[in-house]
Amino acid sequence: MRTEVLAGGADPLEQNDERANRFGIRPTSLSDFIGQAELKRHLRIICGAARERAQTVEHMLFAGPPGLGKTTLAGIVAAEMGVATQTTSGPALERAGDLAAILTKLADGDVLFIDEIHRLSRAVEEVLYPAMEDFRVDIVLGKGPAARSIPLDLPNFTLIGATTRTSLITGPLRDRFGFTARLDFYPPGELEQIVARTAGILGVEVTAAAGAEIATRARGTPRIANRLLRLVRDFAQVEGNGRVDEATAEAALAVFGVDGRGLDKQDRAVLDALCRGFGGGPVGLSTLAISVSEPAETVEEVYEPFLITQGLMMRTPRGRVAMPAAWEHLGLEPPSGQPGAGGFAGGDAEARNDSERPAGLFD
Repeated sequence: MRTEVLAGGADPLEQNDERANRFGIRPTSLSDFIGQAELKRHLRIICGAARERAQTVEHMLFAGPPGLGKTTLAGIVAAEMGVATQTTSGPALERAGDLAAILTKLADGDVLFIDEIHRLSRAVEEVLYPAMEDFRVDIVLGKGPAARSIPLDLPNFTLIGATTRTSLITGPLRDRFGFTARLDFYPPGELEQIVARTAGILGVEVTAAAGAEIATRARGTPRIANRLLRLVRDFAQVEGNGRVDEATAEAALAVFGVDGRGLDKQDRAVLDALCRGFGGGPVGLSTLAISVSEPAETVEEVYEPFLITQGLMMRTPRGRVAMPAAWEHLGLEPPSGQPGAGGFAGGDAEARNDSERPAGLFD
């Protein structure tokens, strides 16, 4: 299987993915992929049926938080079909011509993977409509009244899109995908298997207890589990004897600021601002973001999902509210009355803006 990156910047997450490829960490088959059992069964059925009919598979949309395997599964689909993968991202496709150039270079049966597909511009998205439905792209020659459109046939291909924000994908684009799936956070048991597999590939001796400790702090995310494993390995190599046992894992994660629930320094800063700075809330998103010197989008997309799933924070129509577990985790006493009963900081206007946001990040 050939994989080619066609466009995109030096995104840190993409660099981590490239590192995973170099070390052979990324699974290349459904049987090697750990977790997401129901989704794997669906893909096995879809790919198997397409192979028997000698056809391309349906266009697919994978949704879910970062680091759960959307990019990996796109590559696995291509491998199951024995075709090449062409990779790009929504922000990298600035003009309709960028996408048209990629589409015309595809070979028959190729998989085109577009990460962050929700960030496509409207002009680029409109090029996808006939490409997905009719395997055709319209090339516009000239300008003004003399402009004319020439249809250009494309080879049969499969588009696989990945998104963390399904609600931002327009209806016409979403409806053109023949199969959609949402990836869920991984339970600790599956993360332990992932840590053990990666440790074997990296040649690191990791005890079962150490693997469980890393998995517990990995926020339900394989990418984070592998990242923590590499940090613990480095710590064991420099500060220990190279072997990773439970005590070594705990010491390493403490050095790197990852606590027992998987929260890092900035996660705790968000909780601390919510509890200490705003009395537990409710507080508006932009006000909370300013208090921790982060863009509102970063707080909403990166920090809040995990804090909410951990029962540490809640979104309400009036703003963000700290839950009892947040106070306990920080070693603070909550205010009297209901959790987060402090006065609203941020103003009614901001509260209304928060209430107008999509209720769930991945809905």
